[in-house]
Amino acid sequence: MQAKTRDTVVVETKDKKLNGILMPVPETEKDIVILKLESGYNIGIDKKNIKAIKLVKTFERKKEKTAEVKLNKKLPTISILHTGGTIASKVDYKTGAVSAKFSPSEIIDMFPELKKIANIKSRKIASMQSEMMRFVHYNLMAKEIEKEVKKGVNGIIITHGTDTMHYTSAALSFILEDLPVPVILVGSQRSSDRGSTDAGLNLVSACYFIANSDFADVAICMHENLNDESCLILPALKTRKMHTSRRDAFRPINTTPIARVNFNEKNISFMKKDYDKKNKNKKLNLKLFNEKTRVGLIKTHTNMFAEEFLAYKDFDGLVIEGTGLGHLPNEEIDEYTKENKKIFNALSDMIKKGLVAVMSSQTIYGRLQMNVYTPMRELQEIGVLGHLSDMTAETTFIKLAWLLSNYKKEEVKQLITKNLRGEISERVEDKTFLS
Repeated sequence: MQAKTRDTVVVETKDKKLNGILMPVPETEKDIVILKLESGYNIGIDKKNIKAIKLVKTFERKKEKTAEVKLNKKLPTISILHTGGTIASKVDYKTGAVSAKFSPSEIIDMFPELKKIANIKSRKIASMQSEMMRFVHYNLMAKEIEKEVKKGVNGIIITHGTDTMHYTSAALSFILEDLPVPVILVGSQRSSDRGSTDAGLNLVSACYFIANSDFADVAICMHENLNDESCLILPALKTRKMHTSRRDAFRPINTTPIARVNFNEKNISFMKKDYDKKNKNKKLNLKLFNEKTRVGLIKTHTNMFAEEFLAYKDFDGLVIEGTGLGHLPNEEIDEYTKENKKIFNALSDMIKKGLVAVMSSQTIYGRLQMNVYTPMRELQEIGVLGHLSDMTAETTFIKLAWLLSNYKKEEVKQLITKNLRGEISERVEDKTFLS
């Protein structure tokens, strides 16, 4: 009988025998066998050096008992749509196997607080790392959201990988027009099997917020700080991941959070008064992405070359992360800066041929002001847009792609700096810096 993943085996190589458990092997490393040794460490063994793999014990999957989920007519109904398994997954550290939980009963078993908050519907719509997403996935999510809205649910939660969650929240904000119920994206910096996990509080807080508020828009729900006390409801178009691993990695940019949720105290405190409210009379309309739209995102730096910009000559749009107020190296000032003029000429030619170029700032906070210095005024003269915008580069990228998907280019040029969904602040308050 051939050994399979999670079976206990003896691997015989040319010079030794190794006891352990067969582990899953990544698609890119099919020429090796990964063995979890009795010490708990994993070892990779080149298949060329293996003489035999002998089965010692077949892995036996135990059937887990799950609680029956009963409908409570007094509670609202919330649909949880999963796009990845982290927030609802557990790792078996003995075998290294990851098991994802998606059914309503499994979610209730993991987070029993939910059954007192709402009737939970739960299903998987995708299973992928968030950095693998493309525009088509935003469309697929929107269509699944539309199905749940038509079923009459009171709110929807999207579980999502944290790395590009702010891209997805921005995309859904633009796609979902006249949204009658809340759509809250929830992620987890730490997997749910770990003692330091943020999965439970994030998910439970999102459910509590949907069930006990009149909010009806797209937002993100994540930890407010390192304590397990409260979560913030963050604006979908003005939020950014600001740390690789902290549980409070998501912060609002140039604005304040929408609300604070303290589930332990059963309290919701709104920080914003102006927000879209639940309205069953609204009819959801989807304005989807054209999946073939090509938009680039380039970060300016010293010692740039025209070829870096010309790489996007056949694209529909380009977002430029400029320095400071909206700079890029576009002016020849001495014998060593001739390349800067080539950059300016290349960008000018690309715009004349139809590229829509939009500036954002790599400073993250603050507003562009492209009238202050001559080089920036010259960029505006050749058609670089973005003056007075305070959108993050990520939101600018998503908005430009969405506009190009739904409007003619001349309309795009007018709309890119117009506030459509709350992506551009009327004014930036000092207290929002690093808040």
